[in-house]
Amino acid sequence: MNPSALHTPSPWVLAARAEKMNPSVLRELLKVTERPGIISFAGGLPSPKTFPVEEFAAACAKVLRDDASAALQYAASEGYGPLREMVAASLPWSVDPAQVLITTGSQQGLDLAAKVLIDQGSRILVETPTYLGALQAFAPMEPQVQSVASDEEGVDIADLRRVQAAGTPARFLYVLPNFQNPTGRTLSETRRAALSACAAELGLPLIEDNPYGELWFDTPPPAPLTARNPDGCLYLGSFSKVLAPSLRLGFVVAPKDLFPKLLQAKQAADLHSPGFNQRVVAEVMKDGFLDRHVPRIRALYKAQRDVMLAALAQHMPPGVTWNRPDGGMFLWARLPEGLDAAALLPKAVDRDVAFVPGAAFYADHADARTLRLSFVTASEQEIQQGVTALAAVIQENMA
Repeated sequence: MNPSALHTPSPWVLAARAEKMNPSVLRELLKVTERPGIISFAGGLPSPKTFPVEEFAAACAKVLRDDASAALQYAASEGYGPLREMVAASLPWSVDPAQVLITTGSQQGLDLAAKVLIDQGSRILVETPTYLGALQAFAPMEPQVQSVASDEEGVDIADLRRVQAAGTPARFLYVLPNFQNPTGRTLSETRRAALSACAAELGLPLIEDNPYGELWFDTPPPAPLTARNPDGCLYLGSFSKVLAPSLRLGFVVAPKDLFPKLLQAKQAADLHSPGFNQRVVAEVMKDGFLDRHVPRIRALYKAQRDVMLAALAQHMPPGVTWNRPDGGMFLWARLPEGLDAAALLPKAVDRDVAFVPGAAFYADHADARTLRLSFVTASEQEIQQGVTALAAVIQENMA
């Protein structure tokens, strides 16, 4: 072989938008955590203990026995009708099943929203911090992403008014009201009412992402923002956290005037989400299965949260702070002044514990001292061991 052939310039010319695409910090971290012996608080993965394996086995067999020709064929882009009806019926406001679009995970819902709503240079607003996957979905459309100040109750309404008045009106505000990824915080009823009223007054659409809303521990979260103003909100949900993530099924509930464009964007992207999976999920969910199944997930995750909170209180050195999430899968911690979570991560991995540095979740003005800890996939013993090791690393670097 001619050695020069190995250095032939690539004939591929990348689109400008491709330069905006970056690897997922979380996906890359998952590679590290696959190393044997690592206790991972990094991944946003549901616990495999929650997967209803027997129910899926029975549902797969029934779908293949009774409906194989349709289940294995191309399907409607909107989604499987009975599943769309189930989604509509499960929501706490009046939803026409014709407004429900089944997506390939709720991540696709973000991608479709970006394609339909964002032009190059459009201004969009996000919480501080926000979901990294949303920033990745929005980035290829080349928007101007601006953070709105947020506190433990969520979006700061006064800052939202300031930001919206400071430039070209934003196309939308993206918000995760329930047990947010990454912080675990929940918008209070008072803050939701204020945010909904403010957004309506400003003519600012909201994209409400709610993959964790069913994972409450003691009290259900307040009503969704979309329930207060359905025509001004795009609502995203997921089956990943209550059934299984590999199904890659989620849904969008869209105002009727927006739905056709989202549907067209989906048709261009993948024609339809897996029809077999949709039928299996509908079969599993019938007869109120989630009403029996989700409480078991809540109990498991609450117990693991409590173990992590107790371990943090016992082992963390002074100056480390953290919150107490009321549901979901994550808590948010902050290191003492002078420490950088990203710089600390390799040292933690050397001690067989991993976490996610918080800086990746900021659209701007990142706080390098923050980190996200997931408490749902490690066992109680691993949580104790991992927090002990992480605390020792922090203590050593403080010294």
